[in-house]
Amino acid sequence: MKYHFKKKKGRKVYNLVKRIFDIVMALFALLILLPVFIIIAILIKSDDGGPIFYKHKRVGKNGKSIYVYKFRSMAVNADEIFSHFTEEQIKEFEKYYKLENDPRITRIGDFLRKNSLDELPQFLNILKGDMSFVGPRPVVSKELNKFGDNQDLLLSIKPGLTGWWACSGRSDTSYEQRVDLEIYYVNNYCAKLDFLCLVKTIGAVIERKGAK
Repeated sequence: MKYHFKKKKGRKVYNLVKRIFDIVMALFALLILLPVFIIIAILIKSDDGGPIFYKHKRVGKNGKSIYVYKFRSMAVNADEIFSHFTEEQIKEFEKYYKLENDPRITRIGDFLRKNSLDELPQFLNILKGDMSFVGPRPVVSKELNKFGDNQDLLLSIKPGLTGWWACSGRSDTSYEQRVDLEIYYVNNYCAKLDFLCLVKTIGAVIERKGAK
C-alpha cells in the first residue's frame, strides 16, 4: 500500500500543536512508565553492575549535536569487544551501522532491544526539545553520507522517537530503503502522517517487527 500526502500550509500552527503534544504525552508516559523504568534499572544494575543509562552523540535539527538517551544494552567493555571484531563484522557494521549478532549486547540488553524498551529514556529527549515523537530517527555524523544530497533536508526537522522508517520494518529494511522512507516523511510530514505513523508503530512494537 502506498500513501500520498501533499505539503500542508500552516506549518507554524502544526509545529506548535506538535510541540504541545510532545510535552504532554512525554510527561504522561514518564509518569505511567515510572514502575517500568525502576524494574529495568534494577535488571541492568543486577546484571553486571554497570551504568543504567547510556547516551550517544547524534545529529539533531539543523546539524546540532544532541545526546540521545537509552537504557544501556551493551556490555561495559563494549569498546574492548569492538576492537576484537573480525574483518567481516567490521564491514557489516560500517555498511549498516549495526550487527546481526552483536557480541557487545548483554542478555538484558537483547531483551530490551527486541521489545523496544531501550528507547524509553528518549521521552526525556522529547521533553528537552531535542526530539519529537515522530520524525526521522537520529543518525550519527558518519551516517549523513548515506543521505547524499538530502542531508540538509533530513536535518531540517527534529529527529523522532519513531518515524516512517521505524514503523515500516526498521532492521528488516536495507539502508537505501531507510533513506527513502526517512526522506519521504520529511517531504510529506503532516498531522495525518504523524497519526498514521504512531498507529503503525504500536503495531510494529507489539509484533516486534524489525526490532533487533
